[in-house]
Amino acid sequence: MKDSIVKMMKSMLLLILLGVVSGRRTQLLKGLPATSTVEENAAAGVSVYSFNVTVSPLSSEGVAILPTIVNSNPLTEAFDIESKGDLEYRVVTTGNPVLDYETMPKSFDLQIFVEDTTGRSDLNILTVQVIDKNERPVFRGNMAIQTVTIYVLEGTPPECIYQVDAADPENAELKYSLLPAPVPFLVLESGAIFTTKEFDYEKDPHCYFLNITVTDPDGLNSTKTVNINIININDERPYFTTKQRIYRIPEEQSPGTVVANITAKDPDDEDSPSRLFYSIQSSDRYFSINPSTGVLQVTGKINRDALPLRLHPNISLIVRVEDSPSSSHASEMEITIIVDDINDNPPECNPSTFRIEANENTIAGTFLLDLRNYCKDIDVDPSNNQFNFTGLSGFGSNNFALESTVSGRLVMTESIDLENPANLGAEVYSLTVRVQDIACPNYSNIIYIYIRIKPVNEFFPVFSNSSYEFNVPEITKVGSRIGRVNARDKDWSPSVITYSIVAGGGTRDYTNIFWISPTKGDVKILARLDYETTQKHILTVQASDQEKTATASVTVNVLEVNDEEPVCSPNFYSFQIPVSLAVGTNINGFRIECQDRDSDPRSFRYIINEGNVNNHFTFSPSAGSNTSRLILASRFDYDSGLDTNWIYRLHVYITDDNLLSARDKTTDLIKTGTVTLSIRVIPNPTTVITTTPGFTVVTKMENLYSESAWYVPFVITLGSLLLLGLLGYLGFLLATWVRTCCPPAGKAGDVLLINAAEKKKPKTDVIVTMTKLNTVFDGEARDPVTGKIYEFNTHSGARRWKKSNEPLQPAPAMQVTSSATDESGQGTDRAGAPSKKEPSEKRKELTAEKKPAAKP
Repeated sequence: MKDSIVKMMKSMLLLILLGVVSGRRTQLLKGLPATSTVEENAAAGVSVYSFNVTVSPLSSEGVAILPTIVNSNPLTEAFDIESKGDLEYRVVTTGNPVLDYETMPKSFDLQIFVEDTTGRSDLNILTVQVIDKNERPVFRGNMAIQTVTIYVLEGTPPECIYQVDAADPENAELKYSLLPAPVPFLVLESGAIFTTKEFDYEKDPHCYFLNITVTDPDGLNSTKTVNINIININDERPYFTTKQRIYRIPEEQSPGTVVANITAKDPDDEDSPSRLFYSIQSSDRYFSINPSTGVLQVTGKINRDALPLRLHPNISLIVRVEDSPSSSHASEMEITIIVDDINDNPPECNPSTFRIEANENTIAGTFLLDLRNYCKDIDVDPSNNQFNFTGLSGFGSNNFALESTVSGRLVMTESIDLENPANLGAEVYSLTVRVQDIACPNYSNIIYIYIRIKPVNEFFPVFSNSSYEFNVPEITKVGSRIGRVNARDKDWSPSVITYSIVAGGGTRDYTNIFWISPTKGDVKILARLDYETTQKHILTVQASDQEKTATASVTVNVLEVNDEEPVCSPNFYSFQIPVSLAVGTNINGFRIECQDRDSDPRSFRYIINEGNVNNHFTFSPSAGSNTSRLILASRFDYDSGLDTNWIYRLHVYITDDNLLSARDKTTDLIKTGTVTLSIRVIPNPTTVITTTPGFTVVTKMENLYSESAWYVPFVITLGSLLLLGLLGYLGFLLATWVRTCCPPAGKAGDVLLINAAEKKKPKTDVIVTMTKLNTVFDGEARDPVTGKIYEFNTHSGARRWKKSNEPLQPAPAMQVTSSATDESGQGTDRAGAPSKKEPSEKRKELTAEKKPAAKP
């Protein structure tokens, strides 16, 4: 390639030079132009044409530029110029490319250029004509480059197996032939190779070599070899070579144990080891076969003693052999495997553990258990399933025995008494018995037997004491434990004793004020004990072991304790006394009388704890008696301001510790009763109330109500609000109607009204009257003049004579209604008007201080 480029560059340069020196051209090439011929396929160096170069006499050095083919038409590199010496040259073939008459131009025009040293040049044309030559036929396709191998399957019917492809350079018709002649093949004039028979790989040769010759009309030929191989196909069924059909093996063979070696052959593989595939067609979990070798092996546990082999010990297998996993050429064979029984199972007992019971004192020889009813050996062969019982042992085995090794009957040999110290606590006996095969290898199992001796309830419960006595203070808290009873049972095992109260312990208010713990025997109280009511309780307690019972007597002595408070009558009293009452006077003849169920009447002390301002009051006697009188200890002094309270609320404490020493008072229990007294001091009725002109005297009477009657003011207030709302709405309607019916008057009327208003009104007094509704008299007192008992209201001072057998009324709620008269004389009724409230209260206080309440 590089040389071609260089030559082309030289040619280009010469053409340029020719253009430059065209005016100096001289006839230097002798014999040119000319025409010559050359045969196709000429080898390199074949002379095509010779010519000479004539140089100028002035050219002493000869040719400057040697004769050169500067151009060709068509362009080719098939020719070159060689020197023959002495300015003689020839055109030769280069062999690259090889001239081919059929595929290349038939003629080439070669332009030859030469120049001498004087600068003279010449350019002439040599026409070379290619002459056709008869060539050998050539094979095309694969046969042109290699030996063709053809594969023919055996059993294939006669057919074309290959098409030979050859061509003649001159396009002449070709003829085909093959050697050697006596072969089952033929070649047609078209070059198609046919088989003439069906081949059998097992009988015919496996390979053929054919020489294919192609010849042109002039007798020129070419020969190639074709290799034909006959391919063996799977067309024969394999067959078993193993003749044995029945095999016998013992049960319980380990996996992998070889049972049989199944062999077979395939006619298609007579010259080589057969490549066959073995399989078991029938479903089987015990055996498997090697798919390549045909070795039959054990794969699963074979238990002759289990179903279905227990009934049918013969196993039938269908073995299949085939020459490929997907081929239909296969053979099958049935084989039978007989499983033999062996002694591989020990005797089994179900259950293997027995728990039985027997009463204590059961007589010797009593039958307890037949073991043979629960044991068996599952081996099929009778020689392998026989067994016996041996080796009775364990705790207490001396009390039991087996009648014989064959029967397996367990009997008691001695009577067992649980209360016997030798057997004490031994309620359960643990025994073992061995059950063993008679045949070798003498498999065995252990049977566990637990015999529980059931206690028999032979004895009654016995209390630790025939009777119990508990001393309990009467102030013992409810739920407290006051004692315990205990009973025992000689039976073994110790019986569970339950306790109950079967009699006694009741009071007027309670069926039973005692409770006993069913399991521990603790006795507790369910209600408060009262020495003053009952000093002794006698109970009957029962102990039971669920079958037998025993009883015991329980005496509960209630110990007296100072737990009762003094109760005084009356515990509340309210009365009035005049301010001028003399010192030492038994106030209104009042006497208090007290009782204490657990204290001596001389044990009382009377103490005014609260409300005795300036110590005006005292009790006489103050201690040592269950009765005492209220005495005025000092006079009232309101004038000097020493006394300011008109009402005294005395809280009187009555204690029952008068007979106790100072030391005992710190340790013993002391109870206190209370009495409340309300005393109202009434000013003297001779007190003069001074009034001034224009001063309004307000008499205010209040209605008191009990705190428990809270709903009274609520209902009154709610009703008043509703009434006021209704009155307002009616006033609004009235004003609307008046405005509609009576239009307003002129200015003259206004003047008259103003003049009337300017008149001086007479001064009048305003009197507010508080009307008492449902007055309650919450205090009693004795009139010092008549000696009669009268009732009074402690707030308003209202009084009335007490009717016989009429109880003191509680203080109810207060309802107040006020009536006021204005200066114009027009009166309006209002309930608790805010503008009058404070003056009314002040006038009330003045009235209460200066004006004593009127007697009834």
